[in-house]
This record gives sequence, C-alpha cells and structure tokens, in this order.
Amino acid sequence: MEILSSRTLLRPADYERTLTFYRDALGLAIAREYPGGTVFFAGQGQIEIAAHGGSGKQSSFEGAFWLQVRDITAAQAELERNGIDIVRPAKQEPWGLYEMWVTDPDGVAIVLVEVPPDHPIRRDTRESDSA
Repeated sequence: MEILSSRTLLRPADYERTLTFYRDALGLAIAREYPGGTVFFAGQGQIEIAAHGGSGKQSSFEGAFWLQVRDITAAQAELERNGIDIVRPAKQEPWGLYEMWVTDPDGVAIVLVEVPPDHPIRRDTRESDSA
C-alpha cells in the first residue's frame, strides 16, 4: 500500500464553534474550503473540520493532536491572548520536550510541543562511519 497523503477528520458537535477555534484561536492556515467543511494545514499533516457525514451521536476522540511549535512560550502567550484556556502550562517533560496542553471545544486534546536544539529528535544519533 502506498499512502500519498493523510489528514485527521473531526465531526464536531458545533461546526462553527470548532471552525472558529482552529482558524482564529489556534491560527491554523486554511488549505481548502468546501460547502460544509474546512481543511487546515497542521505542519506536515492536515486537520479537516466537517459539518457533514457524522452519525449524529455524541462521539469521543481518545487521541490527541501533537503540534510542534518553534517557541512554546510565545505560543502560550498567543493562545492566552486569544482567550484559550491552558489545560497545562508549558513545562519541560522528563523526556526533554517542552509541552503545553489545551483542548478544542469538543474536548479534543492538543499537545503543543517545542523540541530543544539538543534533543535526539533534532540530532542524528547514528554512529559516524569516519573509520
């Protein structure tokens, strides 16, 4: 199987409220709009907010969005200015990443992450072939 692209699809309880959150409060750029839906850029992935196709039943999303930012302190200040409640303020985790947690209007967890310059995610940890 060859995967060409992907995106996460959300069917919120209140489309307009969730659209406003992702567009205005988080400030995600719009990749595409269509009647009843909006697709946002989210780094190398996309998040689609759809007002169609749901079962009409209350659903729960047990996962979380992991969104990497350049500066977690600046991101937290921006979200606070935009009226977003910070579930857990930015702090460095034992695994070395700086993380801050917020939720969207339906309670979907969003983890904003800053990767420090010296973290293994940013370094090539393979042994050198300089023998």
